[in-house]
Amino acid sequence: MSEPLVMIPGLGCDARLFSAQVEALSRWTPVTVMPSSVGERIEEMASTALPHLPAKFALAGHGLGGMIAMEILRRAPDRVLRVALISTTPLADTAGEATAREPRIVAAKAGRLDEAIAEEVPASALAQVPERAVHLKLLKQMARDLGPEAYVRQARALQRRRDQQGVLRKCKVPVLVLCGEHDTILPVKRHAFLSDLIAQADLSVIEEAGHLPSLEAPDAVTDALTDWLNAPLSLR
Repeated sequence: MSEPLVMIPGLGCDARLFSAQVEALSRWTPVTVMPSSVGERIEEMASTALPHLPAKFALAGHGLGGMIAMEILRRAPDRVLRVALISTTPLADTAGEATAREPRIVAAKAGRLDEAIAEEVPASALAQVPERAVHLKLLKQMARDLGPEAYVRQARALQRRRDQQGVLRKCKVPVLVLCGEHDTILPVKRHAFLSDLIAQADLSVIEEAGHLPSLEAPDAVTDALTDWLNAPLSLR
């Protein structure tokens, strides 16, 4: 049995983002999905979760969840045995990116959450396959179920997040950087940059996916996570 796995979904998402991976991986290792909508800062999200996580664990996060994972790594490096960063970035919001979030926050507060989510993850950010509409529908449903207040907290956390490049440069554990080839929000070159920051990082590009690879190509993502979980741990 591998070490416990903690998974953190991204903006507007809940455990359904990882449903295929949880079903497959929980057959041989304990899997927990941690919420990513508690608190208005990533630091708060990480500090709130840490007391409830196993003593040592593997950590996988998508988007905002990946940013929370980096903050957990910063705060508790001795507890994190390996990290998977999916469709995410270590960089802070630029002034322009932070400003661009404001109309979406206003829309969510005004009862137009679907509009905000559609702007966050447009159809063009996913692979052009027949199932794309299904994945986008699920994304909107997850966001609705979490509610507009959760979306606003998450958007504020993204605006206020810190740069984590220094944390990743010091990372000594196995890291999987995973992305979809068709992601237009965080393209492959952004993930190659992320991977280059880390001494023990492997970059996995899923050809048939975009920004939501765990939904778009569930088997490929499960296989990549399985290989990552089975990789030998290095001595620190």
